[in-house]
Amino acid sequence: MSTDGEDYTPVAELGYEEARDELADIVSTLEHGGLDLDTSLALWERGEALATRCEEHLRGARERIETVIAQKNSADEDDDQN
Repeated sequence: MSTDGEDYTPVAELGYEEARDELADIVSTLEHGGLDLDTSLALWERGEALATRCEEHLRGARERIETVIAQKNSADEDDDQN
């Protein structure tokens, strides 16, 4: 992982697993310490963006599941009425 930010894929282009794995790497790097303040802040900011991206992916997955369940329940109700 680069700490200068130049080699990063834009957060919006990352899938859930990619964002989660990079976030875990950043957390580990920050916990290890030994970085200067500017680098630590840049990593923290990237980590916040990655966490938000992960939440977006999870929210989208939850919405898809809820939609499928609602459609199934609606179909079951229609079958019960016939």
